[in-house]
Amino acid sequence: MEKGKSVVAELAASLSDVRVTPRQKPKTLLPAASFSSQCPRCCYTPCSRDPGYLYYSPSKKAKPRKLVSLCLGTLGQHLEDIISDISEFSAFFPPHIKLAILSIARRRRLLNDEVLTSLAESTWEILDLSGSDVTDVALATVANVCTNLRAVDISRCEKITAAGVSEILCHCPSLEILRCGGCPRSEFTARRCVHLLKPKLNALEEDSWEELDTVDIGGGAVSLRWLVWPKIDDNSKATLAEECPRVTVNPQPSPFDLCGSKVPREALASIPLDHSIVEDIDPKTWAVSAAPQRTVAPPNPNAPPEIPIAERFRLAYVEREARLAPKRAKRERQQRRRAEREYVMYDINARSIALAAQASRNLRKS
Repeated sequence: MEKGKSVVAELAASLSDVRVTPRQKPKTLLPAASFSSQCPRCCYTPCSRDPGYLYYSPSKKAKPRKLVSLCLGTLGQHLEDIISDISEFSAFFPPHIKLAILSIARRRRLLNDEVLTSLAESTWEILDLSGSDVTDVALATVANVCTNLRAVDISRCEKITAAGVSEILCHCPSLEILRCGGCPRSEFTARRCVHLLKPKLNALEEDSWEELDTVDIGGGAVSLRWLVWPKIDDNSKATLAEECPRVTVNPQPSPFDLCGSKVPREALASIPLDHSIVEDIDPKTWAVSAAPQRTVAPPNPNAPPEIPIAERFRLAYVEREARLAPKRAKRERQQRRRAEREYVMYDINARSIALAAQASRNLRKS
């Protein structure tokens, strides 16, 4: 007993000099001057109660990328190897994945008629073709397939003419946003398309443009509301302002509504039309300029022909199936024996038959 008391006394003496400080909550209010000098990278908002203090909140960490975005990034980095066979496997992708592949191909300068027609889906609402090699033929085909398009970007497309734009306006009645211009050829096409944007009226009995219904408009850009044309000439701008007052040319971002209609994000020239589609994908995917150039070796006439990427995938799948076949057969046999044991264990008739067979075997042995 005395030994236990001595141990307790020694422990109390050793802890007598320890000072325990209660844990304090972090301060949520900091002076504005000291805050800006000590932690300039923290986020803050003014406090309504005390103007001299600021609310403190630590900076948010970047969210990890989704698994689908990582897969699309890996696919986009090797897109030039499979772009020629994309029509063979594009049918297995859902529409939003096809649209992401189209956006990556556009940024990798790989978008052409074949790629566009292979990936086109009827559920698409936006179509960004800026800076691509798409022609009027593919644009007309897509216009017949993607009839629900709401925003289209054909800026810096040197192979698209007024005929292709006419197909888009004719087959896409929900088109609200159109982007054009950006290069001399596209500027010329945009000027040729001004007359296509004018609404053709069948009845002029109303007092103002606002009272006209879409049923009364016989042709032209019926639902077009936003036109992004950065270098529009004065004559075209005056013509659109006079004959197409519903169309807003080059809208600017504003916290307030413009004429009662909020400017959509797709109508801002500073934001790419397909930015929301590839927002979660690593930008290194389409950094072609930073990628090292591949040295192409001269072809060897005696070498066997190169296997296409689609055939490589098929051979890899066949090899995997052959490798896993014995394991699957063994697993099936184990499951079958397990099912038989459970059947014998829980079924009275099966158990009696099994016991009778075992007894007969024992009688034969004896």
